[in-house]
Amino acid sequence: MCVQLYLFLRLYLMSEPQPGASGTAPPAPPPVKKRKLAVKKQLSQREKKFLVNIYNHLEKTSPTYPSKMELYKTTSKIMDVSEYIVRDVMKHYTQNQEVPQPKERPANRAIIDKLDDFILSAIRRKVHKFYYDGELPTIAKIFTAVNEDDSLPNFTFGTMYRILKKLNFTYCKRSRKSILLDRPDLQIWRVNYLLKINEYREQNKKIYYLDETWLNEGHTCNYVWMDNDIKSSRQAFLGGLSSGLKNPQKGKRLIITHIGNEDGFLEGADWVFEAKKSDGDYHGEMDAHNFEKWFKMVLDKILPGSVIVMDNAPYHSRQLERVPNMSWRKDAIQEWLRSKNIAFETREIKAQLLTKFDKKKYVLKYVDELAASKGVTVLRLPPYHCELNPIELIWAQVKSYVGRNNKSFKMAEIKTLLNEGFARIGAKQWSKCVNHVLKEEEELKKLDGILDTTSDDTVVPLIIAVTGDTSDSDDDEDEDLNL
Repeated sequence: MCVQLYLFLRLYLMSEPQPGASGTAPPAPPPVKKRKLAVKKQLSQREKKFLVNIYNHLEKTSPTYPSKMELYKTTSKIMDVSEYIVRDVMKHYTQNQEVPQPKERPANRAIIDKLDDFILSAIRRKVHKFYYDGELPTIAKIFTAVNEDDSLPNFTFGTMYRILKKLNFTYCKRSRKSILLDRPDLQIWRVNYLLKINEYREQNKKIYYLDETWLNEGHTCNYVWMDNDIKSSRQAFLGGLSSGLKNPQKGKRLIITHIGNEDGFLEGADWVFEAKKSDGDYHGEMDAHNFEKWFKMVLDKILPGSVIVMDNAPYHSRQLERVPNMSWRKDAIQEWLRSKNIAFETREIKAQLLTKFDKKKYVLKYVDELAASKGVTVLRLPPYHCELNPIELIWAQVKSYVGRNNKSFKMAEIKTLLNEGFARIGAKQWSKCVNHVLKEEEELKKLDGILDTTSDDTVVPLIIAVTGDTSDSDDDEDEDLNL
């Protein structure tokens, strides 16, 4: 009934005015300015069903049998959509007796989510450089410093602001001047990490570094010598020359996981597999089950008393059991407390129940406990500090070798070049990378002292909480560490 009333009103408004009782046509109403509707990318399921009903109603109730084009035109006016949309919906409905399902479109990833950890770490060091020089790192200064660096991408002012938030910097006031500081809990994490790894070195423990990266079939060097005198393929053909190298497509992707120390890669510990997707974040291809299976194999190859350094990727950090939080139901929290023999009163609210236990005591990671059962310690890197993991520099060398020698851009050749790259990396290259990280650690120790001095007289800052940790390296080359 509602549909018919709606159609009647729309058709009545579109019809021509009829003559009045005096034989003269009534004055035309003032033109109504049509409201422009927002352009839709696609109709919803309900709107498509409504469109089909309108079309069928017009077809059945018209006094003369109209053409399809007239039906499309009238339906498009009523629905306020294009005739092409009406035609496509009705064509699908005629063939399948159902309206088409809306197409799911992949969500666009933000620019900052596409930045690898090398670029993020480089931007972090730009901020710290201001501390070393005794300057206050305002966002305007950081924006200028990053965009003037040819080795880094150019960003807009707004994107730079979001990058700083992603890097867990806080924005506060100091003596009427703006200043950016590391979030306090991350600074504590970094200090504790540096103290622990220094303690392990003094105890002469073997320290291994673990990480993942990726390689595409089309991986190649970003820079190549080009002949600027060649302006066209015809000119190159007539001169018996080539038009240069074309940039290949990305192609399929390999996910690579390995572990090593100053003695080189741990023999037989590489884990390489072909990814299902060729783009996006490669961390989505990893899962805790397969990583833990590989990690068990690694533990059988290293001596008890060793230390393994890794980041905080989700598949590295699966918890042995869930720990209550505010999203839990009250009865579920109470049941969990009973299972741990923790006393509580039934009248207490959830916030009170959650104070009955120390969360850190029960948040146990499976990987850490598995390593401890073998006499091995897992040491977690602070977020966004990939410069403290020497294997990141090793990845750059391996990728550089593959990129320089990749000719066919086929998966078979990529796998061969990858194995060759691994074979070319020995104790000498690893020792250089570890020594480079030792220098980075010393600089960070000095920086933390500078931050303590700089952060005096600050007011309470706005803390931006960002969780998660990613770590991958691009094919950036370090001249001092090349193969």
